[in-house]
Amino acid sequence: MNKDDMILISVDDHIIEPPDMFKNHLPAKYLDDAPRLVHNPDGSDTWQFRETVIPNVALNAVAGRPKEEYGLEPQGLDEIRKGCFDAAERVKDMNAGGVLATMNFPSFPGFAGRLFATDDSDFSLALVRAYNDWHIDEWCAAHPGRFIPMALPVIWDAELCAAEVRRVSEKGVHSLTFTENPATLGYPSFHDDYWTPLWQALVETETVMNVHIGSSGKLSIPAPDSPMDVMITLQPMNIVQAAADLLWSAPIKKYPTLKIALSEGGTGWIPYFLERVDRTYDMHSTWTHQDFGGKLPSEVFREHFMTCFISDPVGVKLRHEIGVDNICWEMDYPHSDSMWPGAPEELDAVFTTYDVPDDEIDKMTHLNAMKLYHFEPFAHVPREQATVGALRAAAGDHDVTIQALSKHEKGGTSFADFQASAKEIAGSKS
Repeated sequence: MNKDDMILISVDDHIIEPPDMFKNHLPAKYLDDAPRLVHNPDGSDTWQFRETVIPNVALNAVAGRPKEEYGLEPQGLDEIRKGCFDAAERVKDMNAGGVLATMNFPSFPGFAGRLFATDDSDFSLALVRAYNDWHIDEWCAAHPGRFIPMALPVIWDAELCAAEVRRVSEKGVHSLTFTENPATLGYPSFHDDYWTPLWQALVETETVMNVHIGSSGKLSIPAPDSPMDVMITLQPMNIVQAAADLLWSAPIKKYPTLKIALSEGGTGWIPYFLERVDRTYDMHSTWTHQDFGGKLPSEVFREHFMTCFISDPVGVKLRHEIGVDNICWEMDYPHSDSMWPGAPEELDAVFTTYDVPDDEIDKMTHLNAMKLYHFEPFAHVPREQATVGALRAAAGDHDVTIQALSKHEKGGTSFADFQASAKEIAGSKS
C-alpha cells in the first residue's frame, strides 16, 4: 500500500485543556470554585483546584519542538502548539500529519478524573459531567468524524460511574478512560464486587474501558534517583500488570463482551505474555481454581483486549501471534513519543519491512478502531478525502516546522522530578 493511500485513526492522543472549558457546562453556583488556569509571575501556567496545584500545565506536550527541549517542559500555553488545546488547530495538525481521527485522553484532571473527587459528591459529579460535556459537545462535535469521544469516569462511586457511562452513551460515546489499578488510588480493586454496576453499564452500552499507562499514579522504577531513561524505557511495561490483573479477574469470565484497551502499552511484549499466561493456567489452575470455560487464557485475551502501538516494529513483525484484530495504531500527540507529523512515513517503513498486506494495514490503522469504538468517520468525511494524501493536500501550507519554544532554563531530570508532576497529572492524592 502506498503511504498516501493509508487511512490513520489514532486511539491514543492527549488534550491540554483550555482555560475556559468549564464556563458553558458547569452550573453557575460552582463556577467560582472550579479548577482554574493561573498565569504565574515566572511566566508558567498551572491548573489550581482548592489546595492542589498541577505543577506543569503541559507536561511533555512537546510536539513540534526540537528534541533538546523534550522533558518536563513545556510550562506554559505559550510554549506549545495551539493544536494541543484548540480543536480547530488540532484538526489542522492532524491534516498536515495525514491523520483522519484521534481519541484524546485528559491531562490536568488525571486519566481517571481523580482530581475531581472532593468531599462534596454533587460538586464532584458536576465537574465530571461538565468535563465530559465540554469534550463531547465542544471539542468533538465541532469537527464531526475527526475525534472519537471519550468520557471521564466517576471514579469514586461505581453506581454514579455506571450512570455517567449510560448518560454519555446517549450522546454516542463508547469510550471510557479509567485507571489501570483503582486500588492504588484508594478504591476497591478490579477483583471486588464493588465495580459490578460499572461492568454492567460498560457491557450494556458497548463501551470500552481504556486503561492508560501511568493512570494509577504508580510507575515501576528501581530507585527514586534513577535517570529518566529508566522510567521511559519501562513505561509500556507498566501496562503488563494491568493486563494480568484484568485477564485473571472475574469480570472477564462473567461478561463475554466486555472490552478493554491497553492504551499506550505497546505490542511487542504480548506474544510472551500470552505464552506465559497459558503456561500459568496449565501448570497451576488445578490449585488456583481458575476456569476459562474450556478456553486458554490467550484465547480469552484476544476476545476482550485491544492493544495499540506507535511504530513498534517487533509488534508488527509478530502481529499474527498477537492477533491482527487486536491491534490499533496510536500517535500520542503531543507527547515526546509521538510520530507526528511523520507518522505515515514511519509506519510505511515498518509495514514495508515486514511485508504487511493491505487488508492487515487497514485493520491496524483504522478498521479495528472504528469497530471497537462504534466510530463512523466516513459519514462525515468521504473515504476518498480521508486518506493521508488527501488530508495533507487539504492542509495546504499549515506550518509544521520544528520550532524552539522553550522560555525556561533546563536542567537534569530524575525520576523523582517526574514523579512530582506525574502524580498530580494522574490525580493520585496518596
